[in-house]
Amino acid sequence: MKLSTKSRYGARILVELAKNHPTGIPIQVSEISRRQGIPMKYLEQLVRLLRLAGIVRSVRGPKGGHVLNVPPDDISLGRVVRLFEGQSELVECISSPDTCIKATGCRFRQAWKEATDALYANLDKVKIADLMEPLDHSD
Repeated sequence: MKLSTKSRYGARILVELAKNHPTGIPIQVSEISRRQGIPMKYLEQLVRLLRLAGIVRSVRGPKGGHVLNVPPDDISLGRVVRLFEGQSELVECISSPDTCIKATGCRFRQAWKEATDALYANLDKVKIADLMEPLDHSD
């Protein structure tokens, strides 16, 4: 599976908003765009999806912008990927067995399903709050 820029940028947007979560101060799209190097038009589309999902809230007015509607500890990377990619499986036959004549009883299909489940289980463990921490390069 290859993640689109939607998932990658969506996670970066959420990290930016999470930085201001304790203060509740809204961040404007232009500021996120500048900090993250995400084109404004694209960023606006992604923020709209995050708003529709209830993860982000918009604040109107001259000092308005966007804030997290959910604590960063409650937003998993798996949730972000599902939002922007849909529930993507490694192979199509996992969710649509009728696409393959060998799907019934196929050991490969089971292996691909287990790998997909493991991927999402790991992504669900990573929270936006975790992504705010700098990497420890002492290893």
